[in-house]
Amino acid sequence: MKSNLSRRDVIKTLGASAATLSTALTNEAMAAEPLKLKGNIKHSVSRWCYASIPFEELCQASKDMGIESIELTGPKEWAIMKNYGLTSAMGWADPWPEKTGLGSFLNDPKNHDAIYKCYEELLPQAQEYGITNVICFSGNRRGLGDYQGLLNCQKGVKRLIPLAEKYGVTLTMELLSSRASHPDYQCDNIEWGAVLCEMVGSEKFKMLYDIYHMQSMSGDHIRNIQRYGKYISHYHTGGHPGRNEIDETQEIYYPAIVKAIVATGYKGYIGQEFVPKAKDKAGMLESLKKCVLICDV
Repeated sequence: MKSNLSRRDVIKTLGASAATLSTALTNEAMAAEPLKLKGNIKHSVSRWCYASIPFEELCQASKDMGIESIELTGPKEWAIMKNYGLTSAMGWADPWPEKTGLGSFLNDPKNHDAIYKCYEELLPQAQEYGITNVICFSGNRRGLGDYQGLLNCQKGVKRLIPLAEKYGVTLTMELLSSRASHPDYQCDNIEWGAVLCEMVGSEKFKMLYDIYHMQSMSGDHIRNIQRYGKYISHYHTGGHPGRNEIDETQEIYYPAIVKAIVATGYKGYIGQEFVPKAKDKAGMLESLKKCVLICDV
């Protein structure tokens, strides 16, 4: 049977197919190539902000962006992340020993036994997976004065320090806003946190400086970082107000803050903890990539 195609038609068709294949292969290679980051800061992302994305898909997307950590994750997730060459810049236990609010409330001595048991089980697992920071919380005041809260937290933390030292883990208390999202929370300013660090007196206890939460309380981030950087083992982002993207739609100028963090000699991670406005996977990941680049000073 004689073909109606001329040699020119065949060559044209083959050329178009080759071009299509070449474009597809190029696009696939580009998708697999991580962002070219500057390396002055290490990047992390909070799992809960991307809970709608299947975990292994978030692992691969993070890897492709050059993000090295998915944080606020526990041992079950650490085992999966290991397959992707990822770590957790801030680990936690799931479930927490106390079921009220945030979990391990150290300013209430009634919680100390349960908290100790939780970390006694968690910290060996953290060491196994190379997790060097584990989160903890002060708890709410509930009428408790700041001085008594310091004493109670000091007692609870100092009991945990031998475990932290044994397993090479830094217990990291998060600073949260008591004015907005966490009413009555006690560890709501860096000065209180720094005093507690001095009272505990161990390099294995520091603060998580959440920039979004501290913007709500007082701002003044650059001076706080310069004055109290030695008490900080981790940082979180978030646009204020609203806790959405950290771009030009909100009031915090993150490039200057991250430069101040780098200037202190900080070698840890910055965790993206904003809630993307987009609800689809592609839009969420595009926002994450944009905000990583904002912080990549």
